[in-house]
Amino acid sequence: LQWLRNPGPQHEKRTLFGDMVCFLFITPLATISGWLCLRGAVDHLHFSSRLEAVGLIALTVALFTIYLFWTLVSFRYHCRLYNEWRRTNQRVILLIPKSANLPSNQQSLLGLQSLKRNSKETIV
Repeated sequence: LQWLRNPGPQHEKRTLFGDMVCFLFITPLATISGWLCLRGAVDHLHFSSRLEAVGLIALTVALFTIYLFWTLVSFRYHCRLYNEWRRTNQRVILLIPKSANLPSNQQSLLGLQSLKRNSKETIV
């Protein structure tokens, strides 16, 4: 979620959103199309020519091969972008524990600095 809130390149976020929308639409369509092709192939095997059944089975295999290829390539692309973002956008704050050796005014300054930290930063 931090990556989506980051004011970085909008192109990557638009690509992710577009791929998610396509995935949500294409998955049911591919499933229904594959089921209809296989159902037609079964009907053609029982009542009609085997050549049409083989063609429908080949169409189903091609449909699912293209769908799986697109899904894997898209997933790999977005994982690569996310890993690159994680590598280049690390924010770390080192919190120093309150010590008995420090005067009270220095302890209060350390406390104020930790309260002013940015929400995108990671506490270590």
